[in-house]
Order: sequence, then C-alpha cells, then structure tokens
Amino acid sequence: MYRSKNQWRRSRDGSSDDDNLPKSKYDNQTSEQREEELKKVHSGLVQRRLFDTEKCEEIEKKIEEVKMAAEKGVYKLHTVDRSPLRNKYFFGEGYTYGSQLEKKGPGMERLYPKGPEGVDDIPQWVYDLVVKPIEEAKLIPKGWVNSAVINDYLPGGCIVSHIDPPHIFDRPIVTVSFFSDCALSFGCKFQFKPIRVSKPVLVLPVNRGCVTLMSGYAADDITHCIRPQDVKKRRAVVILRRVFEDAPRIAPTVPPLPALIARYKAQQNGGKRSHSSSSSSSSDDSNASDSASPSPKKQKNHNHHHHHHKHKRHKRSKSGHRHHRRSSEHSSSSTRHVRRHKASDDSDASDHRSHRSHGSNGRKHNSKKEVRMKRVS
Repeated sequence: MYRSKNQWRRSRDGSSDDDNLPKSKYDNQTSEQREEELKKVHSGLVQRRLFDTEKCEEIEKKIEEVKMAAEKGVYKLHTVDRSPLRNKYFFGEGYTYGSQLEKKGPGMERLYPKGPEGVDDIPQWVYDLVVKPIEEAKLIPKGWVNSAVINDYLPGGCIVSHIDPPHIFDRPIVTVSFFSDCALSFGCKFQFKPIRVSKPVLVLPVNRGCVTLMSGYAADDITHCIRPQDVKKRRAVVILRRVFEDAPRIAPTVPPLPALIARYKAQQNGGKRSHSSSSSSSSDDSNASDSASPSPKKQKNHNHHHHHHKHKRHKRSKSGHRHHRRSSEHSSSSTRHVRRHKASDDSDASDHRSHRSHGSNGRKHNSKKEVRMKRVS
C-alpha cells in the first residue's frame, strides 16, 4: 500500500518521514553542492521517446512470451534469475552480482561461461524491435549491442543502488521502459527489514516507450536504483549493453553437465532441419547399437534360453548327484556283500579245517585202539 504525498511528509507522531529515512552522504551537502551534483548527473543522461503505444504493445507481448518460456524451463541455467518481486532474464551475456559473488566488493563481478553453462543468445525480436530503432536514431553504433537483459518488476519491486560494473560493460548503458511509467533514482542508500530508501539526489522519470542512456558521471560516479514506491504497476525494462572482449569470466566446470550439453548441442544444430538430421543420426546410432547388442525382445529370448540352459545344467547336476549317491550306496552295498561272502567263505574254510582235523584225530584214535587189541590177542 502506498502513502499519499501528505502521508509521506508527516508520520503519526508528527515528525517528518525524512527523519526516519536512512541518511546518505549527499544529505550533508549544501544547496550549492546539491545543484552542482545534479548538473553532473544530468550531463551523463540522454532520453528519447522512440516507441509509441502500438510498438510498446508488440514488444510487451514478446516480453510476456519470455516470461512464459522461463516458467516452462526452456532456458539455460543462468538465463533466468528470480527474486520475490523482480525477475531478470539474461541474453547474450550474464554475470554474477550481489549475493552470487564469491568475494564481495566492486570489481569482483564475473561473466558466466560461454556455452551450456552460460545464458541464451539474444532473441531476434530484441534486435528487430528494440535495438534497430535505437541504432537508426544514431544513439548507438550498429552492431554495438552484445548483451540484453530484461528486468520484469511486480508492484513494489525494486533494485538496490548500484553501478553497472565498468570492468565488464562499455558505456553508455541503454534502457527502454515498458508496461508502465516508473522512475530511476540516483544517489540513494537502502535499509532493509523493512525496506527504506534515503532521499535521492535525482528522481528521473522513465515513462513507457522511453529510451534512457547513461554514461560519464551518471553511469560511473553515482549509484542508481529503482525504489519500491516508484513501481506501482507491472513494469519491465530492456537493458542493452556492450561487454568488453577481455572482461573476466568464470571458468566452465569440468566435466560439463550432460543435460546442459545435450540442450546446447540441440540449440546449436537449430530448427527442424537439424532435428531431422539429428533424428537420422539417432536412428543410425540406434541401429549400430542394435547390431552391437540384442534388441529387448531378443535379449529377453536370450535371457530365457540362458535361464533354461542353466536350469537344465542344474537339473543334470542334481541328477548326477543322485546317480552318484546311488552308485555310492550300490558300491557300499556290494562291499558289504563281498565282506559277508568272504566271511562266509572264511567260516566254511574254518569248518572244513576243523572237520579235517577231527577226521584225522579220529583215525589216530582208531589206530591206537587196533594196536591195543592186537597186543591183547
């Protein structure tokens, strides 16, 4: 909810709202110093109204398409940067900033790697509908833009005070506003929980369809921001910049993410023509794969045959074990039979010897008896 002008002037306790705002270094300037500061800021600003309502509506439809595509997840890893009341869409080049920095401080910003770990290319409609009219107005050289960012704000959204990294971006910084009117503030200090912003050195209106160029003092020597109270409706800005060729860049990770590589290759091939050739290649790869390894159906039959063969071997093995057990039992039985037979033979031989022995003793006994009888006679 936004306060009226009178409500902003005085709070309930009777004190000025300015007394409750954070203080910036510009608050201690004299009126003469403030006027001098304003002149310096204005010296680096250029504004032109290049896009009428019809052109704005055409571009705004394209911005909405970008939003929908981002929600479907069709963009690369670092193309989309979301925050509660503002989404950023990087094209051509993207970079780390704010809480994303490994080391904090000015000059620590880095471009994302090129390729699948970076951001998507600048859409053609940005060149045709936004860049070309600015080039034709002689505000920037032809072919100068290699980075485009779309900031999409919801009501109450903001971007804190900052200076676009001068070691990454050439000047000027070009912005074009869409959906609604807004304001760009210079020289503010932010406080959070809740968000409060100090009194600006300059509040510059940036209306729908308006092109704003920042260079010199306005771009390099004083911060700029979008305050929450200045975004009353949905507002989008297309930021056009040129990245230096020698700007520092994050090294790609090794190995790259497979999913990102696949998507990147598909985008590099481009269009239905590459899609058909890719499909043909995929078919060839599939056929090569089929020749190298059996199809699922063949594999299933092969597995079934292997299982059946294994089952037969197992069955044969079990049968062999049973046969071996029977043979062992038969051998053991035969051994016991042989032993019993031998024992019987030994017993018969013993009886035979005993019988022979008894027979011999009997014959001796009879011969002695005959001798005695002869003597008696």
